[in-house]
Amino acid sequence: MKYFKLPDLGEGLQEAEIVEWHVNVGDSVELDQLLVSVETAKAIVEVPSPQAGVIAELFGQEGDLIHIGEPLLEYANEEQEDSGTVVGKVKTEAERSDHSRPEVDQFIIGSPDRKTSTQALATPAIRALAKRLNVSLDGIKGSGRQGLITGDDVEKAARMEQDFGQSEPLKGVRRVMAKNMAKAHAEVVKVTIHDLADIHHWFGSDDPTLRLIKAMSSAIKAEPNLNAWYNGEQMSLRVIESIDLGIAVDTPDGLFVPVLRDIGQRTDANIRQGLDALRADVKTRTIPPKELMGATITLSNYGTIAGRFGNPVIVPPMVAILGAGKIHEAVVPHKGKPVIHAMLPLSLSFDHRAITGGEAARFLAQVIESLQQ
Repeated sequence: MKYFKLPDLGEGLQEAEIVEWHVNVGDSVELDQLLVSVETAKAIVEVPSPQAGVIAELFGQEGDLIHIGEPLLEYANEEQEDSGTVVGKVKTEAERSDHSRPEVDQFIIGSPDRKTSTQALATPAIRALAKRLNVSLDGIKGSGRQGLITGDDVEKAARMEQDFGQSEPLKGVRRVMAKNMAKAHAEVVKVTIHDLADIHHWFGSDDPTLRLIKAMSSAIKAEPNLNAWYNGEQMSLRVIESIDLGIAVDTPDGLFVPVLRDIGQRTDANIRQGLDALRADVKTRTIPPKELMGATITLSNYGTIAGRFGNPVIVPPMVAILGAGKIHEAVVPHKGKPVIHAMLPLSLSFDHRAITGGEAARFLAQVIESLQQ
């Protein structure tokens, strides 16, 4: 027998969700034949077979999460020794991040009646109780010693399901988003300032997103510290010359932030072409993982949907994110008389550990000046 383990998918990804198996137990497969499609936080990845052989067993069902280095399937090649075949670079336990599945030295028991996405620490008696009450141990936080799930924990979960229905674990992009938001809340000392840009002079053909990108590029030249990464442990700020702008893109699967590289050196036409290409790739889930990493500052143009002022969240190690609200008309004074102008609400969040209020205010003022030119 030979095991084929989930290979290193690159870009620091530690886990993937099984989307679809393309083989069944007993099938004969050829070298490089498609075995399974998995979904990471970045894209759909098709995993080919590293060898020819017969499928003896599949580990996991559609919807299950599997970590790098864990078995995907087993080959029934009796003439070969079990060498724990691995395709690609698989990180050791010491190299894995905190997102890797923890090991425990007692009872590691998942629910036998439902798809298992995590491991649960429970005794056989508690497992039997959960089965009788039709409760999944996945997602139950044990109140016992060292996180052991107790009978009270299971009964409480059963009452919750009876009263409010079953909860569904976050997966894929939404799961990673939840982790990133929790990390941002725990690490970043965030302050948000708000203002309005008077854009009554814009032409009907003006592209708001393109104007915002160009304005941010101009503001970074005036206040370069906002285009940087901050290391909280070392208390160091790395100011980055290239402006690699993360563009928040809303999709039914969750929030994606593809990166538009080096915006300070690109023409308007080239920026628009790059934006269209990134959004198309995000929509079809074909965007390479590397194009979703390495942003130095972020733009969230949520005003294309709704909302004026916001409270954008900074994802470390970045130190700033600009939010653009919905363009609206407002009465403003002009030469002593009230007039109606189009206004663009702006919300700038910055990490106050590394950025001063003056730097943030000057950055926002430069964005407004650029938009109002």
